[in-house]
Order: sequence, then structure tokens, then C-alpha cells
Amino acid sequence: MEVEPEITFHNMQSSDTVKAEILKRIAKLEKFYGRLISCRVSVEARTKQHRTGNIFEVHIEMQAPGGSLVVSREPHHVKERRAHANVRTSIVEAFDAAEAQLRAYGKKRNGEVKTHTLPANEQAAELLPDLPPATSGRTRP
Repeated sequence: MEVEPEITFHNMQSSDTVKAEILKRIAKLEKFYGRLISCRVSVEARTKQHRTGNIFEVHIEMQAPGGSLVVSREPHHVKERRAHANVRTSIVEAFDAAEAQLRAYGKKRNGEVKTHTLPANEQAAELLPDLPPATSGRTRP
């Protein structure tokens, strides 16, 4: 990576353990897609709930040749909010999504994604241009 990774924490104390986990995940992304230019990660504690646990949002912004990729993982449903009260779980899910995005981006950049040159109806018109007019199923006596 050309630029040092940037890790920020909002509404929470920075933690060496969390930073180490994020750096490990960034290194895994670099092995997977070696042409990353930069990576910024933001971890935010949205609320401080005593009973249901904290809600964490993780945002990852990656710069690669030809474009940028952004992953934003935040719980949308009440059930998800209670299920992911752990910052590590939120980080793992965000980086899994980032890996999937990088995989799709790499396939697109390498030309492995199929592209269709003509819509299906135009192809059929070119394949069968000289058909006789259709007749109804009845014959005359």
C-alpha cells in the first residue's frame, strides 16, 4: 500500500487491540488485492446502552487504481443491533463485505465479468431475418 492506513475512532476510546485487528484485516485485503493505494477505517460507537450493548458502525474507504470503494456497515434492524454489540464482530463483518467488493472490483477490472453487446430481442432479429409470415393454426378446405 502506498499510503499508511488511517484508523479513527468516534465516540469511543481508541484501543490497541482493535487497531491490531483492523491492521490484520487490512493486510489480508492487501494480500487478496495487492494494488490498493490507501485505506481509511472509521469505527464509531453510536450509543452507549447498558442493557442492550453498544451499537458500532464501521466505515472502510479504499482507493484502488481506477476508483474508490466504500463499505459502510451499520445495523439497520433492532434485532441486528442487539446481535452485534461487539466491536470485533462489526469489524469482521465490514471487512468481509470489503473483501467481497474487492473481489467483484478485481473481476470487473480484469475483464472476467460477462458483458452483453446486444439486447436479446435484437439478437433474435438478426438470427432469423427471413422468416415467412406466421399463419394461424387453421387450414382452409
